[in-house]
Amino acid sequence: MDNAQAAAERYRRSTAERDEVHRRQEQGEAFPDSPELLAARAARLIQRQGVPVEAVMEATRATALDRPSMHERILGVAKELQAWSFLPRGARAARTVARISVSENGRELPIGTGFLVSPRLLLTNHHVFPRIGAVRQAFVEFDAQTTIDNTPELAKRFTLDPDAFFVADQDLDFALVLVSADVSGRPVGETFGWNRLSVQLGKLVLGEPVNIIGHPSGRLKEISIRENRLEVRLDNFLQYQTDTEPGSSGSPVYNDQWEVTALHHGGVPRTNDQGQILRRDGQIWQSGDGDDAIDWVSNEGVRISAILKHLATLPLDETRKGFLAEMGPESGFHDGVGPQPAVAESVVAPAAAESVTAPVATRLVDGSSDGDSTRLARGPSDENTVRPGAGLSPAVAARTGLTANPMAFGGTLHLVFLHGRGQQRKAPEHLRRYWVAGLNCGLTRAGLPTIEPGDVYFPFYGDLLAEAMQTSRVVPHSHKEIVADPTTAATPISGTTRRLYEQMITEAATRAGMPAARPVTEEGLADVVHQGLSWLAAVTDLDRLAIAAIFADVAAYLDDRQVREATLDCVLQTMPHTGRVVLVSHSLGTVVAVDLLTRLDPKTDVELLVTVGSPLGLDSIYRRLLTGGPERPERVAHWLNAWCPTDPVTIGCPLGDDWHGELLETSVTNPAERVHNAEEYLTHPEVASEIGDVLTGRKHQDLPGRPGRPGSVL
Repeated sequence: MDNAQAAAERYRRSTAERDEVHRRQEQGEAFPDSPELLAARAARLIQRQGVPVEAVMEATRATALDRPSMHERILGVAKELQAWSFLPRGARAARTVARISVSENGRELPIGTGFLVSPRLLLTNHHVFPRIGAVRQAFVEFDAQTTIDNTPELAKRFTLDPDAFFVADQDLDFALVLVSADVSGRPVGETFGWNRLSVQLGKLVLGEPVNIIGHPSGRLKEISIRENRLEVRLDNFLQYQTDTEPGSSGSPVYNDQWEVTALHHGGVPRTNDQGQILRRDGQIWQSGDGDDAIDWVSNEGVRISAILKHLATLPLDETRKGFLAEMGPESGFHDGVGPQPAVAESVVAPAAAESVTAPVATRLVDGSSDGDSTRLARGPSDENTVRPGAGLSPAVAARTGLTANPMAFGGTLHLVFLHGRGQQRKAPEHLRRYWVAGLNCGLTRAGLPTIEPGDVYFPFYGDLLAEAMQTSRVVPHSHKEIVADPTTAATPISGTTRRLYEQMITEAATRAGMPAARPVTEEGLADVVHQGLSWLAAVTDLDRLAIAAIFADVAAYLDDRQVREATLDCVLQTMPHTGRVVLVSHSLGTVVAVDLLTRLDPKTDVELLVTVGSPLGLDSIYRRLLTGGPERPERVAHWLNAWCPTDPVTIGCPLGDDWHGELLETSVTNPAERVHNAEEYLTHPEVASEIGDVLTGRKHQDLPGRPGRPGSVL
């Protein structure tokens, strides 16, 4: 009972904090937390579409609210109202949870719960796996649960491989171990999914509910949902009220957006002044009484951020560091360095950032199928910041892009990434690493060598675009104001830009199957645009505000000459001036890329143009390009377009319905929460292999063991 007694001591020391929380709740504060953490939580909810935007707008429209009141109102909506996706997202999270058992003397005894935090790593408690010998006697079972008809489902059993990876810490009561692959060699997470861990703040505030999925007392999977609340936040632990039983040790503690906030490790027992554990009848508990006799007063979990920071301090070899990197960018390991102390996020980030709002899993293998060395991107070997010309603010001037190692790919072939909208105030070197991580995942799956971030040119126009749009008064409010106040409309104010925006929304919705309408008044047109946004949100499961923000920025770029020229000039300053180019672009970046083809130095040849998540199939867009229309530019040798049917920005795809000339197209399936994510597109081997073929000089060669490439050449 050492862990229980330690938890009881922490509970006793936090009495003052808990009493203050209860006092504030009795005075009517639903979320008695600090203003900074309330702001961070509200920002995360809006950025990740964790709250219905229409409900927020309705809840905040009636009265004028200051910032703290606005944040509390947003959190209140998130607590009381859940989108339909709450249930299937919970079911998806539940698949990552496994029952842990051991084999002893011919018997199989359940000892706890664990859950996947990467394609291959399972997290549980130290008291479940206190040493490596205990792991060797254990196995895990996924889908140990009942079906929708309440009949037992066939559980899938896997062994563990602690020799490949095993880390445990008694003080934080966690153990992290590698799960063996299935019979085909496939990582278990590719079948059951895994939880993306985050070292950032904003996942949970005091007073919010938590949800726990586990195997109490070794039973089939169960869930404790919503009627639980966070009471106290300590440096390394969270204390919360919820019903759990022995055997729930090692369960994930989720917020209502199914993000892991803590690792459940046990109950908090009531104790007397001497620190002795008490039974429910008030008597001193004895070891023979059993856990059921204890008077449990609370529950405790280890904060995920504390676990991630501890892992960052361990002296691991490169292979084991690679396993940690598979946990994704928000874990802090994805760029080769450990998590840094979390900084409170203010509500200033873009409402619908396109690239790095969600993690991408990167596989690490020892070698590719053809014997080439395969490695995880660790960081740039050469990052030279390009300074722009005069006329820009110092903050913008300092961040216009990154050049590549001049000897990468032989020095005559250049790889360029061109990002989309919503990237202002972000670090270009971080964005480049995330894109490279996504591409490396696809290259690994395709059996091709991976690349380093420093091998890639990364023009960065995010800050300049935001500043240029504000200077030209294209949009009425900054993204900062939109996120801080969700009632602000994400639509253009300029008359011609607004009309173009309305055309794009209406055309996209019509292509997505919305019945045609013929508005005869300005008010009627506004209704059609509103209906179009709702239709697109319904058929794609992406938030209306996110869709509106993306199309508003595309409209501003196409309609305002000052915005377009500033963007192209900024990008050109980081582009190579000679040689062959592989240009990979995303979202608004695909529109910029096609325009850019008219401005590139004549000494450059575009060997391959890659467009992902592109709106170029919309008539209202391609008619306004500098190239003059839907004709494949002559200076492009090959063109690959990748699109996802549930991505609202790619409603006009496949491009072959409108564009003429050679064009290879492939349809991919992205997860719902990352449907428009740039890195997610690049993880698909059919996309990455086209890029890798050019980089390795194997374009259009049929290689054995390579994945197929669905699509059509037009």
